[in-house]
Amino acid sequence: MLAVRGAIGGVLMGLANLVPGISGGTMLLAAGVYPRFVRAVAEISTLRFVRSSVVVLATVVGAALIAVLLFAGAIKELVVYQRWIMYSLFIGLTLGGIPVVWRMVRPATRATWLGAVGGLGAMTILAILQQVGTTTAGASSGSTVMLLIAGVAGASAMILPGVSGGYLLLVLGQYIPILSAIDAFKLALEAGDLGAAMQPALRVILPVGIGVIVGVVAVSNLLRWLLSKHAKPTLGVLLGLLVGAVVGLWPFQRAADPVLGETVIKGQVVTAENIAEFDPEDYPTIFFSPKSNQVGGAIALILAGGAVTLLISRFGREEG
Repeated sequence: MLAVRGAIGGVLMGLANLVPGISGGTMLLAAGVYPRFVRAVAEISTLRFVRSSVVVLATVVGAALIAVLLFAGAIKELVVYQRWIMYSLFIGLTLGGIPVVWRMVRPATRATWLGAVGGLGAMTILAILQQVGTTTAGASSGSTVMLLIAGVAGASAMILPGVSGGYLLLVLGQYIPILSAIDAFKLALEAGDLGAAMQPALRVILPVGIGVIVGVVAVSNLLRWLLSKHAKPTLGVLLGLLVGAVVGLWPFQRAADPVLGETVIKGQVVTAENIAEFDPEDYPTIFFSPKSNQVGGAIALILAGGAVTLLISRFGREEG
């Protein structure tokens, strides 16, 4: 049963890390293996190989990797071509995670609220920086350093309930490039082309993977120490991060067609000769005025997303 719960939790966590707004930690809570997973990471990172911990870690990580590999392409296509729909859903999924963290926070103290303000401010700044970047230059393919940072950020969602790794990748400008690399790797493997598979594996997947390993080990041990020494401000920061995540998910935005001779994408000026080299996922992002049916649809999706996260967290509370 422990292995089954680990596998279910791993699949949910893998899908969560693909979707901005859903927390991998919340999904592990839903499967009832969150405390065991955090304990397993802490034990194994200190070279204490307890059998139950090895089983939990192996099943969670293995199932998560399979889920990411299978569904990265589909999720990326939806985000690129159905952005307002997906972002509305992401907002609901994010807001639905607030009660998960609030149950851990209460009763709140002054330190809790100060931490929440700090977390909210940090996420607001990230959202502004991300919007400036996508408006002026489109999605970034990312340097090795940024991909390492993205891996650490994504790993935090495996440890911190309510914090979405996919969203952090989104505001860092690495979400689409990483999902594209994973999908390209999968397609190359299906075609039996190992040479083609090596390029995304070495250029993107490897540095992200290293960042994930470092992040999981570091964040799990750091979180245990912070919660034991400074629980209230730490939980406040988590709450602020979660609320602030909504700031960067304004749904009514779309990819803007590049202006020939003016728009710069990936350091190149777009011209009639090279425009075919760029995918829609690379185009800069602009806001648009929604129609009434889009506003209604966005509200419905936000409510639906919130309900899904609340139901999952309720199940985790009952089962865990």
